[in-house]
Amino acid sequence: MKHWLRWQSLAVPAFAGVLVVVVVWLAGPGILGPMPSSGGTVVDATVTAPAPCSDPTAKETVQFQAGGQTRTGSLDACGHDKNNRVRIAVPADLGPGQADVHLADVVVGHTDLRRPVGLALLALSCLSGGAYAFLVQRGSRRAALAG
Repeated sequence: MKHWLRWQSLAVPAFAGVLVVVVVWLAGPGILGPMPSSGGTVVDATVTAPAPCSDPTAKETVQFQAGGQTRTGSLDACGHDKNNRVRIAVPADLGPGQADVHLADVVVGHTDLRRPVGLALLALSCLSGGAYAFLVQRGSRRAALAG
């Protein structure tokens, strides 16, 4: 006895998967990972007070040039030696006093692949869900035919 699947059994999961991917794509860039921060500049800095990495809340002190002035910043990093040169991202709204700064390569490069990889994984999970729905429906039909 030959058993043919109806096209609806594959069309509904396929449509649902495509709909989910399109909705996530249209929802915007922030849904699969934060967008790189705009604003601010990348400058060279010198570590003036290093911090050991054994401290979970390690903060190093750095000096850098901003607006023609030598500024001091609190860098959320550890393990550098005194007088090491590092590239930091200085926020655009730099106020008076000590600034909170971050390593530039971490700020710039941490989100490059999140959106495309996240979207590919979402599409793969939709495909897997459709395949599972297909197998469940095929199994229930076999049981109905056998019984």
